[in-house]
Amino acid sequence: MNLSQHNQFSSKASQLLSWGHWFTFANIGLALLISLSYLFADSPPSSFIGITYMLVTWLSHTSFIAFLAFVLTVFPLSLIFPYPKHIRGMAAVIATVGASLLTLDAYVYVNLGYHLSGSALPEIISLLWHRLTSSPALTTILAGGIVLLILGFQLVVSNYTWHHLARLKQYKFARYAISSLIVCFALSHSIHIWADANLKFDVTKQDNVLPLSYPTTAKSLLAKNDLLDIESYKQAHNVKINNQNISYQMPAPLEKCEDFTQANVDIFVFDTKKELAAFVANNNNLHKTEQFLQPTNHDDTLFSLVYGLPAFYKAAILNEQTLPAWQSQRRSVQVEGVKELNFINDQAHSTSAIRIIKSSDVSTIKDANTHVFAFSLANEKAEVVTTSALYSSDKRISKVDGLIQPSDLIATSVGQYLNCKAIAKQTMLGVNLYKKKDDMGVNYSQGVVIAYKKDRITLIDSDGNFKNISAAEGFSIEQGLDIPFLVQSIKKLKTFTQ
Repeated sequence: MNLSQHNQFSSKASQLLSWGHWFTFANIGLALLISLSYLFADSPPSSFIGITYMLVTWLSHTSFIAFLAFVLTVFPLSLIFPYPKHIRGMAAVIATVGASLLTLDAYVYVNLGYHLSGSALPEIISLLWHRLTSSPALTTILAGGIVLLILGFQLVVSNYTWHHLARLKQYKFARYAISSLIVCFALSHSIHIWADANLKFDVTKQDNVLPLSYPTTAKSLLAKNDLLDIESYKQAHNVKINNQNISYQMPAPLEKCEDFTQANVDIFVFDTKKELAAFVANNNNLHKTEQFLQPTNHDDTLFSLVYGLPAFYKAAILNEQTLPAWQSQRRSVQVEGVKELNFINDQAHSTSAIRIIKSSDVSTIKDANTHVFAFSLANEKAEVVTTSALYSSDKRISKVDGLIQPSDLIATSVGQYLNCKAIAKQTMLGVNLYKKKDDMGVNYSQGVVIAYKKDRITLIDSDGNFKNISAAEGFSIEQGLDIPFLVQSIKKLKTFTQ
């Protein structure tokens, strides 16, 4: 085929390519505007190099995505089908779809903390469905308006650049802009290589902020959520997930328990399985489940049992001697046999609704109508968490699908038996087992983030390394990080931080 300048086909193709560059240039500006939302979705970098990297990466990476979309779609169409009117219309539609997807991805990232992906599809659908059902008219108008606005922009830009192509070719600023973007692209990758080699987490924690960027590692995920003690890592490679500066913020104002139901709850904690077996032998109306997931650190288990929170908040709460939310509502929790929690009993009384008893003796249940939980502390030290037996006077608890954590026991006691669902939901990360909808949860013990989903438990240790284990059998599972799930779990873990 003759592709000389005198050939009509060649002339049209050349003109369309020139137009395509300006059309892409306009869409780079639109993409930069939309992608600004990613930069404000997370806490900003604290160092100059982190801020510099954020800006140059935003400019270069977003521009590259827009240019790549042009090369893969409009460019080949211009060569194969060089009819200006049709190409300009198709390009406007394609660019509208791309910009709309970028807008949707930005919305998902702002709300969920991760990008569009197949593994995150259930959470994304749930988010969009909740938005649609909560305000259907407004959501439809906003979504439709955004798409129409983008389409209008594309049509205007497409026609303007085509009809003013000769004048646009005379402008020189485009060359400088393209050169600047190329420099930013090279600079961003150079900074990242240097930061990765020198443990500059203020840079590497931004790995997954923009779509189609560097894949997130466990370490960068922890750094992004301020859970990595970076100074210790640099000095001694002995990193502990950072919860030393965490401040516990109790929700305010606290919900009132208007429909309080008078009930008694006894939670018995034994040191050994033998002591637990003796207790069960004396109380034959208890129902068993083997799905009780507890930290092997006894103090962390007991803290979680009393407060309905992971030990992530233990240092802050014990330092301030903050009472459990239920105690502060003058519905007393009485704790027996736990020295570090003795301050709670200062405001307890003989008619405490909930008794948590750590004992090595065969203890006595308050009365026949008392709701009872009983378990023994873990003696295995192979892992941070382990599954064991839980006994309950409530047959429904033994039939709960999935894992049960210590925090779930207090949440169920307050939320279900005492009928204070609002305050349990507002102040605890434990789940009311009567209302459990999914089999996933988060915990924290011995400097390790613990997230579980069905039978798979993911442990992210103090060095940012991760490990998947089976909850039922305890063996290791060879599987990659489920980033959307871990982001969701870490956000939940940090619910009560300031």
